[in-house]
Amino acid sequence: MLANITYDVFVAAPIPQSVIDLVPNGDKRMFSPLSTTLISGERDAVLVDPPLTIDQTTAVGDWVEASGKRLTHIFVTHGHGDHWFGGPQLAARFGAQMLASAGTIDQMKLNVSIRPAFWDALFPGQIAVDTPVTAVVPDGNRFELEGNELRIVEVGHSDTDDTSVLHAPAIDLVVAGDVIYNGVHQFLREATGDGIDQWRRAIDIVEALNPRYVVAGHKNEELDDDATRTIAETRQYLDVAQSLLAQHDSALGFFDAMLERFPDRLNAGALWGGAVALYPR
Repeated sequence: MLANITYDVFVAAPIPQSVIDLVPNGDKRMFSPLSTTLISGERDAVLVDPPLTIDQTTAVGDWVEASGKRLTHIFVTHGHGDHWFGGPQLAARFGAQMLASAGTIDQMKLNVSIRPAFWDALFPGQIAVDTPVTAVVPDGNRFELEGNELRIVEVGHSDTDDTSVLHAPAIDLVVAGDVIYNGVHQFLREATGDGIDQWRRAIDIVEALNPRYVVAGHKNEELDDDATRTIAETRQYLDVAQSLLAQHDSALGFFDAMLERFPDRLNAGALWGGAVALYPR
């Protein structure tokens, strides 16, 4: 008989970026809240998407320790450093093995290479000195938690290249990384070309898994993980963004129009960063 498994989510609060300029609406430049998921059996557990900074990682480690579970694996959904730079620190603390898809591992290496110019510039002195890429690909993109199969599903481009999600069929759960967002402005910085269309296809793959719960990589902690709602809202955001991109000829015009359509989403700074990238000077 398979052990029952459950999941819990730790949401790291937004933190300020080392950027002086304000967002056009007057907000300070912040980084979006980060979701880390713990899937637990009776004795063991798997962690998905460890956070970015040393302080966030320590808090997540204390949270895992308080669960009383033995951490066996740390899974990374995609290569953006905010979803794995704390992984080596936690792997060392708990003796866990880091896992990822082959494409994600390539993107992790890319994010290490851009650390000085991007991540360290935004968060000077806040990220662990060493963020080695130690993740391996499990056989068949699958591994187990106390006999329950966990499936790595590669979905291609979403808010970056070579992304994946983790499917736990036993509890109808998908831990979706940045394929799905939940009450937070979506990162459109890499949505040039046909990026939005590719992202829609990634969402279709998640929806086809027929989950009941979806944990988004960036979520408003006051919102639930209802799969139907989060999938629909993520898709709607992309639909509106694509429509407004065709209607506006400036980053500011697009930004203001998106804020008008999505006034309740967190972190307008993420939207502004995407707008600037989509309307290069």
